[in-house]
Amino acid sequence: MSSTTLKQPHQRELFGHPMGLYVLFFTEMWERFSYYGMRAILTLYMVARTADENPGLGWDNTRALALYGWYTMLVYVASIPGGIIADKIIGQKKSVMLGGWLLVAGHGTLSIKQDWAFYLGLLLIILGVGMLKPNISTLVGGLYQKGDERRDKGFSIFYIGINVGAALASLVVGFVAKEWGWHAGFGLAAIGMVFGQLVYLWGQKFIKHVGNNPKEVIKSDNDSISIGEILKRNFTTQKTLVIMLIFAAISIILPLTLFEKERAAYIAFFLFLTLIIGSLITIYNDLNGKVEKDRYIVLLLSFIIVIVFWGAFEQAGGLMNLYAQNKTDRVFMGYEIPAAVFQFFNPFYILILAVPIANFWIWRKHKGKEASSLFKMANGVIIMGLGFVFMVFASMQYEALGKSAMYWLILAYLLHTIGELCASPVVLSFVTKLAPAKYGALMMGVYFASTGLGNKVAGIIGESAEKAGEINVFLGITITCVIFGILVLLLLKPLKRLTHGAEDNEHKMTDDDNEGFELADNN
Repeated sequence: MSSTTLKQPHQRELFGHPMGLYVLFFTEMWERFSYYGMRAILTLYMVARTADENPGLGWDNTRALALYGWYTMLVYVASIPGGIIADKIIGQKKSVMLGGWLLVAGHGTLSIKQDWAFYLGLLLIILGVGMLKPNISTLVGGLYQKGDERRDKGFSIFYIGINVGAALASLVVGFVAKEWGWHAGFGLAAIGMVFGQLVYLWGQKFIKHVGNNPKEVIKSDNDSISIGEILKRNFTTQKTLVIMLIFAAISIILPLTLFEKERAAYIAFFLFLTLIIGSLITIYNDLNGKVEKDRYIVLLLSFIIVIVFWGAFEQAGGLMNLYAQNKTDRVFMGYEIPAAVFQFFNPFYILILAVPIANFWIWRKHKGKEASSLFKMANGVIIMGLGFVFMVFASMQYEALGKSAMYWLILAYLLHTIGELCASPVVLSFVTKLAPAKYGALMMGVYFASTGLGNKVAGIIGESAEKAGEINVFLGITITCVIFGILVLLLLKPLKRLTHGAEDNEHKMTDDDNEGFELADNN
């Protein structure tokens, strides 16, 4: 055949990358536009009084933050069944398509001024994100053959789309909701998702070779294993059985005695944790050799860092969002800036600081200084925690003057973003380095579950502000994050020994550390 033969659509490139990358870039950009646009106004809508000019649900802050915590947790947890459905049944490409249309339906339903539409819309969005989120990134990776040096740069381009979409949403949806009502804002999020789906439909010819229906294969010892298979294989161990029974009992007793509301939800939540804990124990029992077991222990400890980080960071969409609405002087040059617009600063800072911070870690490593993943995560937690110092100052100013300046929020989000860029990007790479090969997929699912648990913790912390007061909550978050980060740094040497040199073979830093970062979304 002639060398001038035209390439098939899925073989075409633009600026040195497959055309499919740009299809997925714009699909994800509009999906993030819809999700973060809705997220920016969700809590504000729930607490807006029914008699206001722009009426909401009229909930108190505690109830609104409780639902926000459940919702953001379930969005991440839904990624686990979403990934399994794609891997085992319909493939990533169809999963992204299905997830996209569920999101269109969810955001569209939220635009209806009915209570039933509110809950149904949230449910559809949870299912939609669960189907789309874990699978679209897999499609990006599938565009590049193993060993293709362009892959890392491709992911960096892809994640620019995430933050462009989030930044635009915070600005546009916030203004639309203020001028034309909350439901107009939800409707705009639905329109954004429609644009994303149209791009995805148009671009199918460019990605027809990736994410198709999974084929039946013979499993080897290195194939990924599901939770059900793990429990079936190892549930008979006495230690696992006893621990799971104890935790199941706690799952029922604790909510009944300590939680006055949402008992059924908490029981289901703790039973889910029982399943996860039982799975983690059986995985440890199934591992071979000291190296695998030691690395696995460090990996589980890193998930605790994930929970602490997102438990603090996710105040952005909850407690800090309400603080911006109720206690911040948002008037600038005679115009009152919508509270939701302050959600813009996190993705904006990411876009301008991601490269400088990545270069800083490259410079530090080339100087022979400590730059391990655990070191970055610990410092990220500390820096992010210190961002709440500005919120303490804001609360003090509010108590003195009755309003706090908006620059406190802007400064807080700056440190939160720097902390995020230190901690969040490295976690996914760290999981792939330490997870046992045959449990790699499950460990990624546990990572998403940890991110979801962190989001629920954020909701619980936000709820406590009603009684404890914002200044005490913000100060408590600062102290907790700083002490926790310092503790990780003090344990750094023994923890690194337990990794048995998992990161020592990296001769130079690559863009791997830039994969996977996005807003309060790993998670």
